Amino acid sequence: MAAAVPSIGIMDGAYFVGRGEILHWINATLQLSLAKVEEAASGAVQCQLMDMVHPGVVPMHKVNFDAKTEYDMIQNYKVLQDVFNKLRIVKNIEVNKLVKGRPLDNLEFLQWLKRYCDSVNGGIMNENYNPVERRSKGCKERGSKGSNKSSKSLQANRLSGGDSADGGPGVGKVCNTFAEEHYVEQIQQLSEKIADLKVSVDSMEKERDFYFSKLRDIEILFQRPELEHLPMTKAVRKILYAADAKDSPLPDANDIITKSPGLFSDEAE
Repeated sequence: MAAAVPSIGIMDGAYFVGRGEILHWINATLQLSLAKVEEAASGAVQCQLMDMVHPGVVPMHKVNFDAKTEYDMIQNYKVLQDVFNKLRIVKNIEVNKLVKGRPLDNLEFLQWLKRYCDSVNGGIMNENYNPVERRSKGCKERGSKGSNKSSKSLQANRLSGGDSADGGPGVGKVCNTFAEEHYVEQIQQLSEKIADLKVSVDSMEKERDFYFSKLRDIEILFQRPELEHLPMTKAVRKILYAADAKDSPLPDANDIITKSPGLFSDEAE
């Protein structure tokens, strides 16, 4: 059965939904406690949102909510892509960007997904859907398949010398654990700062490209034969092409109008 996919352009209102609203929607819908949109970079949240609006379509036992490595995250997005294919949803999933945890990329994808979920059944959610139970059931099914592997891994870890002879943790291990926690905390703080800077840079680049395109449109307009020789065109070009230097200050629009009284006249040459 094909799913109705809303037509969402780049300037659609869906992409103006803020991070706070997106996080509140996810947390309230799936009973989670995400603090940042990049925490959904693993793809597991997206899979469960599709499971909510299309019960029985998503194989939740294949979704790994504990995914930390890019490999595990990619497996989640493969599950999501398979679901999209089943429902005939044409949507490009930029997996390579999403698994990097870039806030802006993850926000845009979640904005699109919210709009899609709202379009299914008029945005009315299934009251019988239990998100916690669905996650735990999927974990149990997945865990039962990998229980032998996990037991062997745990046994190997115990035999690797991590514990002292009396069965308790060694002194060196305690010290190393303390130092590791300290460094992990520092790395987390720095990662948060980097993420905030990336969001700011991406926002500034978008704003820069937006205004550059406007200036370029004006430049192309005044290159038309019937306009390029007008005094107004010359004045605008003077502003556009002026060099920003201390010895050559940018011209002021009011000065140009004052010095050219016939600028807006039909008789201006």
